[in-house]
Amino acid sequence: MKNILLAITFIFLATTYSQNAQATNVATKLCEYVSVDDKSRFRSFLKTNKLKIRNVFDGIQCNGQNLVAFAGKNNSIKTGTLMLGKLPKAKVEGILATINSAELTVVAQKRING
Repeated sequence: MKNILLAITFIFLATTYSQNAQATNVATKLCEYVSVDDKSRFRSFLKTNKLKIRNVFDGIQCNGQNLVAFAGKNNSIKTGTLMLGKLPKAKVEGILATINSAELTVVAQKRING
């Protein structure tokens, strides 16, 4: 009986740890692709993992910044523009103050104003 309980506990802990590790890996990869402005790999990674930027945006921080602010800091205009186009207008309005890139600020304002 003890062995069965130990096995169940071990399996449960192993699966929860694996999910946390996978989420960390996803965030790390997305931050990496944004930092080097690799739009095609960024899109491909999202598609391969069946993710949408609007669903994962709030949960990912790169160096304490949201993905768009991180893109602006690293002059990743292509990936930043892609994200601004995929995010809802209300979300773009909410993050406008965090964007420190002139190019991405212009793109965000165009997205908000239509």
